Amino acid sequence: MRTYETVTIVKPQLSDGEVGEFVTKAKELITKNGGEVTSEEKLGRRKFTHEVNHVRDGFYLYLKFKANPEFIGTWNEAMKLNEKVLRSMVMLAKEIKAKPTVASK
Repeated sequence: MRTYETVTIVKPQLSDGEVGEFVTKAKELITKNGGEVTSEEKLGRRKFTHEVNHVRDGFYLYLKFKANPEFIGTWNEAMKLNEKVLRSMVMLAKEIKAKPTVASK
């Protein structure tokens, strides 16, 4: 399994309850396909620099999860078909390991 990050933008007309329901269903989709959600964050409503589907702002959601590479196609298809989603993007998460520093005398 690999670690992925996704940022999904949902329609701003959704209530807090509907956003919570969407997050729950997204996490269920990951776990039902053998994945594991490691972190989630609701980034809130933000304005766009340009219109997306005639909308000027959206509610941003961030998920970090572990899944098999085959799952990404399933995720992308599910997000395209969901009418609540304006945009979604999945990226492979890279772990940044800090180099040890030499102590100066």
